[in-house]
Amino acid sequence: MKERQASFLGGTLLLTGTGLLGQVLGFLYRIFLSRLVGAEVMGLYQLVLPVQSVLLSVTAIGLTAAVSNLSSEYRALGQEGIMGAVLRRCLAVFIGLFGVAAVVVGLGSDAISVYLLGDARTRLALLVLLPCLLLTGVENLHKHYFYGGGTVGLPAAVEVLEQFIRTGAVLGLLVLFLPQNEERTVGLIALGMTICEVFSACTLVLSYRRRTAAVPRVSAPPGLGRRIASIALPVGATAVLGNLMGAATAVLVPQRLVAGGVDVSDAMASFGILCGMTLPMLAMPTAFIGAMALVLVPRLARETALGRQKQVHGLIHRALLSTSVLILPAMSLLVVVGPTLGRLLYREERAGDFLLPLSIAMAFSCYQAVLSGVLNGVGQQRFSARNALISGGVQTLGTFWLMSLPGWGLKGYVASCLLSAAVGAGLNWVRVQRSLKMKPRLFQWCAAPGLAALLTGLCARLLFRVLLDAGFSPPLSVLFTLLFGVVLYLAALFAQGVGRSSFSDDYVGLSNILDSEL
Repeated sequence: MKERQASFLGGTLLLTGTGLLGQVLGFLYRIFLSRLVGAEVMGLYQLVLPVQSVLLSVTAIGLTAAVSNLSSEYRALGQEGIMGAVLRRCLAVFIGLFGVAAVVVGLGSDAISVYLLGDARTRLALLVLLPCLLLTGVENLHKHYFYGGGTVGLPAAVEVLEQFIRTGAVLGLLVLFLPQNEERTVGLIALGMTICEVFSACTLVLSYRRRTAAVPRVSAPPGLGRRIASIALPVGATAVLGNLMGAATAVLVPQRLVAGGVDVSDAMASFGILCGMTLPMLAMPTAFIGAMALVLVPRLARETALGRQKQVHGLIHRALLSTSVLILPAMSLLVVVGPTLGRLLYREERAGDFLLPLSIAMAFSCYQAVLSGVLNGVGQQRFSARNALISGGVQTLGTFWLMSLPGWGLKGYVASCLLSAAVGAGLNWVRVQRSLKMKPRLFQWCAAPGLAALLTGLCARLLFRVLLDAGFSPPLSVLFTLLFGVVLYLAALFAQGVGRSSFSDDYVGLSNILDSEL
């Protein structure tokens, strides 16, 4: 019974709590990292990360989706022995794909760093990230096995501990060995990331073996390979093409700035500030979205396998309502206090630039991520893939074209981010509506949270200015403004009836789902 009650809501709250802690640790990590290495090295670091994302998408992302979906399905059907066969088959495929990727990157690291990334100083980090990639893939496959099986506590705890170890390893290596040139500094960061993955991969593998020691080993059922491929190929292909476009965009930004007359070092520093400081600051409140997606996909796969259409609609409604209620006020408050936070945390005046359009883009990207998870959970991976590719193409082409316009510079990249996220969210919702025959609840999802967030942002902006003019210190002004904003937002939300009726109805709906399972 207790295992049955590890529900969508409970799992999401647990992962949200650990995700928030991880976000705070990651945020602090980036603050200290940026102060230790400077904006230019942060820009080089941001160039290397898309390569890691591309390699992970080629080797592991599609397989993790297959492990999560199929593990959840076989568990719902009472065939838990097959879950291990799914994981073993996916691990074997991952090892083979990684071997090919490692040979290509190892032999072509010079060409990749110089001709693709546009900076030879990234070569050492590319080589150091290869063992990190292997360990990350093994970790993620085991992690999604646990998620698919309804166990969220263990992988969540490992995720938090991994953040602590990464922070200590990377910052410790930098403190011990700095000063170094830029290439070695980025290599030290990559080495610290590899150290933390050793812990995560070993912990999850040992936990999996201990958990399944008493489960009889069964052979793979006929057609398992085709089922894995039907999930992994569209998800993996989408991730590959999407990350390739993301990597191309990351390379384009400093190159287009240089083409516009900006010095190479200044261009890399501007890129590092935007992607290594401003965007992570806006991403802080989105921990809930990642946590919810991890729980939502296997839950939807389970309800779909059991033919529970009403429960599928209920899960989607709660996911979209929760996204609006949490993300919209967070973005409105960050627009107000973000510039001051950027100066306090990063000691960088430009960290608060473009907050308004980027906050809107971040909100759209959250909706896009949630709806993409819905499509993956109900077996519509092909359409999720198509929409993600269209969205990524809009961003890449928009970045190239808009940044080429006279006087646009980084404004072109910001505008392409906003347009891309809006297109992706819109396309995903159209497909969800068509495939599941689900009607939108515009007042609960958009109007009520949006109006409350707008009121909160305007009043918080006024209060923040009053506090600063009255002589309050910036940290205290930020704290008081955030507390005031939270209280005002909740009051505005409850005044529109969302808090009293919608959440109570959702709670009853969730209880009915659990009762039907017990």
